[in-house]
Amino acid sequence: MSKRYPGGIIRKTPQTPSQTSAQGIWDMASVTQAVKENTWPIAGVPDPISKSLRFRSSASAYMNRTFTSSGNTQKFTQSIWCKRGTLGAYQTIGYTFFTGTYNGQMRFNSNDTLDIYVYYDGSSYTGQLSTTQVFRDPSAWYHFVLAVDTTQSTASNRIKFYVNGVQVTAFGTANYPNQNQALLWNASGNTGYFINAQQGSTYFFDGYITELNYIDGQALTPSSFGSTNDQTGVWQPIAYTGTYGTNGFYLPFSNTASTSTLGNDFSGNSNNWTTNNISLTSGTTYDSMNDVPTQWIPYNTAGDVGALWRGNYCTFNPLQNNGTLTNGNLTLSTSTSTTNVTAGTIGVSSGKWYWEWVASSNGGIASIGISLYPGTTVLGDYYLYQADTGNKDSLAGVVSYGATYTTGDVMGVALDLDNGTLTFYKNNTSQGVAYTSLPSGTYFAQITDRNVGGVLVGDINFGQRPFSYTPPSGFKTLNTTNLPTPTIGATASTQANDYFNPVLYTGNGTTNAITGVGFQPDFVWLKGRSDALFNGLYDAVRGAGSTKGLYSNDTVAEGTYFNFQNLISFDSNGFTLGATVNTNNINLNAATFVGWNWKANGAGSTNTAGTITSTVSASTASGFSIVTYTGNGTNGSTVGHGLGVTPGMVIVKSRTSANDWAVYHSGLTAGNMVFLNTTGSSQTITTYDNGGIYPVSSSTFTTAQGGITQNNVNGSGITYVAYCFAEVAGYSKIGSYVGNDSADGTFIYTGFRPAFILYKKATGTDGWVIFDTKRNTYNVVDSALQPNTSGAEASSAAGSLDIVSNGFKQRNANNIANSSSFTYIYMAFAEFPFKFSLAR
Repeated sequence: MSKRYPGGIIRKTPQTPSQTSAQGIWDMASVTQAVKENTWPIAGVPDPISKSLRFRSSASAYMNRTFTSSGNTQKFTQSIWCKRGTLGAYQTIGYTFFTGTYNGQMRFNSNDTLDIYVYYDGSSYTGQLSTTQVFRDPSAWYHFVLAVDTTQSTASNRIKFYVNGVQVTAFGTANYPNQNQALLWNASGNTGYFINAQQGSTYFFDGYITELNYIDGQALTPSSFGSTNDQTGVWQPIAYTGTYGTNGFYLPFSNTASTSTLGNDFSGNSNNWTTNNISLTSGTTYDSMNDVPTQWIPYNTAGDVGALWRGNYCTFNPLQNNGTLTNGNLTLSTSTSTTNVTAGTIGVSSGKWYWEWVASSNGGIASIGISLYPGTTVLGDYYLYQADTGNKDSLAGVVSYGATYTTGDVMGVALDLDNGTLTFYKNNTSQGVAYTSLPSGTYFAQITDRNVGGVLVGDINFGQRPFSYTPPSGFKTLNTTNLPTPTIGATASTQANDYFNPVLYTGNGTTNAITGVGFQPDFVWLKGRSDALFNGLYDAVRGAGSTKGLYSNDTVAEGTYFNFQNLISFDSNGFTLGATVNTNNINLNAATFVGWNWKANGAGSTNTAGTITSTVSASTASGFSIVTYTGNGTNGSTVGHGLGVTPGMVIVKSRTSANDWAVYHSGLTAGNMVFLNTTGSSQTITTYDNGGIYPVSSSTFTTAQGGITQNNVNGSGITYVAYCFAEVAGYSKIGSYVGNDSADGTFIYTGFRPAFILYKKATGTDGWVIFDTKRNTYNVVDSALQPNTSGAEASSAAGSLDIVSNGFKQRNANNIANSSSFTYIYMAFAEFPFKFSLAR
């Protein structure tokens, strides 16, 4: 039985490894890191998952078989990796059975929750779990494990369901089988066993699956099929090494000799499956994919010459698209009622990339190319090539360029961000360099129909299946393996939660040591969840103690509420809160709280970069600094922030006077500001009496006078604290988006799976909102807290959203989050970078 994963130690003759031999002793952490950095010797690379199989619901694709022997009818485990295509539809996923009115299955619902039916007898379910969690992240892979054991004495132990290694315990519906109940799973003579379909005729799954392990006779945990990567902290597949039982099977879909061999069982049981409506014909219907949940480089390849390197591949993104996507989000069909803009799931800011587009209907209305914004309309720079005219089209205007193209033409796109150029190919013939000197930024593949009549239908290929033509030399397929290795999130010592990590706690009204942060925090922001309590902000530069509290929902000076409970120490794994003096705030007995924690660099040191000397505690690795200084009352004075790059957000609060919390944000109109403690719309700094921050540079921020004074940021003799944040690729994002007033809200690409999101309507009078994944551990995320109020946590009061592998998606038409045509500013911090992230 072939096992394809590194499982621990790879042993060879202990010699220094080279590019032609993998000799030496390598532990798994070293192998993983070397593979990620493309320094692992190619000839000796471990062989993780090599293939997935795309199931096209449009083709009614599924698999089936009949078992001739009975297995265990009380115990089984199913493990499957899947990547979703079409969302919002009933779809059966994985191994199921149907015989007459009897059935058992896992099924996505039209609202993207998941139902698990262990046994339905035609009138009632004996064993049913229905999640409240939604599964609508189409940009990465999920791992599902279903374990059933009806012999368990505790009812809730008879069915267990896990997502990415974590057990799901909260269900909208939970009915468990009777103890020792016999199920129809594994029974012989049943002709109704299927994969990814109900009875072979309905509820076809659309998307990708791989690593389908079915264990007859055992109820196992996810640890039999996966483990947490030591370097990235992300759940990953491992080879199952146990027994399968009579009717067990293992489908890696790796034998591509024919469509028949795609269903071969690799367990040793020869429980092979028949494929139906699955294609290996070259072209857009080719269903054997290199889109997999593990990153690796195949043996002895000189480079990524197309459809060779494995990883999580780019597809069209249904979270931002306004056309119709099918066939694993590789087929686009547009509407005739509007101009449709469709972008990919992966954004890139460097490197050389190649993909292909083929229209199957009305190809003459297409425009292909790239954009700097993956929204539902073109809001940023775009660089396109029009089919019907042959012109190139950008914000600079429409200019003659190349040949026209239409249905059936294979259009290649070669994006060279190392040299700032974009070239298009028609049937492998270069049309010449279309664009040069592309501005810096994050680019997305884009298809736009020109709304000149008819419906556009076509297929995109980013390399998950063989290209029609060999890419130009040095150009790569668009997948996560080829993305740059982030500086945060790629090693065990530089995970995102080493720099930012929320923690939940319960107040006790007395000395309360809060642990579990994972590092000694330098900036702690505390907020009550169950009760209406002030936001308390503390930092290591100002120090701990009863007179150090600042409150983002109030203008008061530092220490004004000295009789509040306060943070009394910053500890190696958290912080300690003091006992009640007079008024409860951050440690109310029995109340629940969240603490958001950032790491800077301790108590700080002197910084003389500006005209005002400051004390700075800076983490240049994570783009965060804490700055204290004393104002001099001079307009235009500068203050050093220590980051070495230009911050995207700066929050300033006077310590010794009652003033607003002034906020600079790169998403605001130049020279504008907002306040953290109010709902006010952004305005120019000169409109405000007490000034703000503008401009900022890689070394300093500038204090600007308002209508009368600059006491918000630089009053003479007033002391201040500033919290400065700069973007770090794969870890933090500071930007803006435009709402659309829809439950199918705006999608915001961050390049990572967020752990924390702060946003505010910039061009309207609504408050700030904070969401995080410690309080909402799965989607939908709707437990809002607000910096500008003392209000308790509220579900849906400030909108709701999905946090996904590469960003977040607004899921509510709420004014505070998603008003049509209004601009919102945001700041987000990562749980995992998209390069390694799983679907959520």
